[in-house]
Amino acid sequence: MVNCKISGTQPLCYAHDLMMENCTMADDCDLAFEYSSVQATINSSIRSVKNPRTGSITAESYGEVILDENIKAPGNCQLRLWNERTCFSA
Repeated sequence: MVNCKISGTQPLCYAHDLMMENCTMADDCDLAFEYSSVQATINSSIRSVKNPRTGSITAESYGEVILDENIKAPGNCQLRLWNERTCFSA
C-alpha cells in the first residue's frame, strides 16, 4: 500500500507480509495491526497499536501500545518513531 489513508476500528489485523509506505492513519483508527506481520512507514500518529506479530512500524507517535498475553509468536515487531529511536519491541 502506498500513499493511502486508513480509518476505522481494528484496521489491518491478521495481515501477512503487509507493506505500507507514506501512509496516514485517521483519528478514528485504533487497535491497528493486531497479529500482523508488517513493514510500515506512517506519516501521522497512530491512535493505538495492539499486539503486532512481527516486522516494524515507524510513525510520528503512538497514542497507546497494547502488548498483552495474547500476542502471537514471534512477537518481535519493532515500533519506531520518526527520529529513528525504537520505542518498543514486542
